[in-house]
Amino acid sequence: MSAPVRAALVGTGAIARHAHLPALRALGDEADVVAAFDIDEQAVRAFCADGGVPHAYTDLDLMLAEQRPGLVVICTPPAFHQEQTTAALRSGAWVWCEKPPCRSLAEYDAMRAAEGEPGGPYAAIVFQHRFGSSAAHVRELIAGGAVGRPLVAHCQTTWYRDAAYYAPPGRGTWAVEGGGTTMGHGIHQIDLMLELLGPWAEVRAMAGTLVHGTETEDVSTALVRFASGALATVVNSAVSPDQVSRIRIDCARATLELTHLYGYSAADWRITPAPGVAPEEAAAWRDMGDDVPSSHLAQLRALTADLRAGRRPRASGADGRTSLELVAALYKSARTGATVEAGAIAPGDPFYTSPGGVPGPRKEPAS
Repeated sequence: MSAPVRAALVGTGAIARHAHLPALRALGDEADVVAAFDIDEQAVRAFCADGGVPHAYTDLDLMLAEQRPGLVVICTPPAFHQEQTTAALRSGAWVWCEKPPCRSLAEYDAMRAAEGEPGGPYAAIVFQHRFGSSAAHVRELIAGGAVGRPLVAHCQTTWYRDAAYYAPPGRGTWAVEGGGTTMGHGIHQIDLMLELLGPWAEVRAMAGTLVHGTETEDVSTALVRFASGALATVVNSAVSPDQVSRIRIDCARATLELTHLYGYSAADWRITPAPGVAPEEAAAWRDMGDDVPSSHLAQLRALTADLRAGRRPRASGADGRTSLELVAALYKSARTGATVEAGAIAPGDPFYTSPGGVPGPRKEPAS
């Protein structure tokens, strides 16, 4: 067996403690968690003591130089993703960076420029919903033409976040988070929608701050036309007490629907055949084989296999940029009122360096 991948965590908050460290531990002998970094010395020491991580650092460059990790997991706010990802890549480490990838397309392209070619190191983004085995099955049904041409889709992330969620410094600001509920929450379902339906062509959108009084939006809606001709609605919300994540795709021969909240298994999919489809064929569509639920571990297993093979992982490079570009285009459309085409946001466009573009006046919460 090859030597374990030496892994280090950057940021020791809830996502590192409850998702990333357990996923790394679940790899067993394939990974060795050697260090963690946080600017808060008390926090990183507590994290390392609780998680059995041998080395705690408050200096990222020192950690990279002394520990020489092969994989760095970025669990900090989006404002730090570009700088920390770039530092890790330049040290020779591969990176697994929490969503959203960063605050802007400009920052993402700078991260890509720091990758090594060929063979890495590469930076992959945490888009774990791509890695459920049932989504791969549904993607093949669509791509292979079994269920007919995709026609109409709906992508929904309607969650609820209270005032306490927005209390920490930087929450709900363009400078720290690069966007609101679309960027921070909805991007997961948006990424899965693009994984299933392929390239998008244009978007028209609206966004509003209806409750929380933040700089960034707490609601957005969009109409998306795909290169295939399919049309989709996208709804994102942080003000919905009945929380749900949903993707529905109406194809010529079947409706494919996923309903869950923060993760799914095969049981969360429903496939409804069109009239005239043979029962045997519909039964074959519903047979999804061995079920691997969407999870950080599912993506991490694929990522470490790619690292060992020296091949570019999924959700990196151009593949990892697609959902960020659609979010940036959604914001541009919402602010300008114009339809935004894929590829239109380029250097020189204010929305290339900030998805919020030129900040406007903050909307006050409804009374």
